[in-house]
Amino acid sequence: MLKMLFIVEAMAVAGLGLIFFQQYSRMAGDAPAGAAEVTPPGRPAGTEIRVEGGLGVLREPRVVVEKSARRLAVYDGSKVIKTYAVIVGMNQGDKVREGDKSTPEGEFYVCMKNPTSKFVLSLGLSYPNAEDAARGLRDGLITQAQHDAIQAVLADGGWPDWYTRLGGEIMIHGCAGEREGTAGCVAMQDDDVRELFAAIPLGTPVEIRP
Repeated sequence: MLKMLFIVEAMAVAGLGLIFFQQYSRMAGDAPAGAAEVTPPGRPAGTEIRVEGGLGVLREPRVVVEKSARRLAVYDGSKVIKTYAVIVGMNQGDKVREGDKSTPEGEFYVCMKNPTSKFVLSLGLSYPNAEDAARGLRDGLITQAQHDAIQAVLADGGWPDWYTRLGGEIMIHGCAGEREGTAGCVAMQDDDVRELFAAIPLGTPVEIRP
């Protein structure tokens, strides 16, 4: 009887593992120019598990990216824990639309984490944010329905639509290498993104400054 219970439990664990693998195997990974995953919008299912990495366990994690300084800082509350060199979009200024090769500026949060990214690891950001959606509607880049859908998802802390004329798939990922710029993502060295990925949970605030 005990042996049978063990077998059933093992099968259940294996099944959950398969579901997790299938969920993330659908993510195609970042394009070489700096664009990111191509998974349909929708926050991944499951509960975020914090993993203690080189940064330790952060009680109030937040990330600040300074584009002009090409620097990413990890905070725990008001305290800077560590800074990293990064590469940002090859074009200056705030992101306006798909394909402009600029990194967006403003307040975002980590809305997805991809452990199978082609660029080592990646953390997806909640671009477009509420201000981007409002601007897009005003400028005729998105419809009222798209605007309302983005706003509703953001209010719920979810994963906004990355597939409008505003662009999307903005990630913090690895494989920075010696490139001069990306297509809009924030790229880090591989060991750096491994350290960041381990310590940053879903929902972590990310501020991107000019």
